[in-house]
Amino acid sequence: MIALALTRSDVADYVSAVIIVYIVLIFCNILISYVPRMPYRPWLRSVLDFITETTNPYLNVFRRLLPPIGGGSFALDLSPMLGIILLFLLLRIVPALIEG
Repeated sequence: MIALALTRSDVADYVSAVIIVYIVLIFCNILISYVPRMPYRPWLRSVLDFITETTNPYLNVFRRLLPPIGGGSFALDLSPMLGIILLFLLLRIVPALIEG
């Protein structure tokens, strides 16, 4: 019987993929924020809720450090930019540390 073992490289690739998927979810969250009214469809609402519920806790950390600039409906939220920059740094550092 052949044992299927994960190597450090496999784990590093998995971590990289998870970080990239999270970056894509943040970009989707940015796009969602620019569309003022989405048509109501149950499947669309569940996708949008998934995106916002998975990214907002992470982005709220950066919103406490750097609140939105401006006011009202034209406030500029820079927290996604800070979050993405940190994730790109993690994408370079963490897999390299895992691989050794």
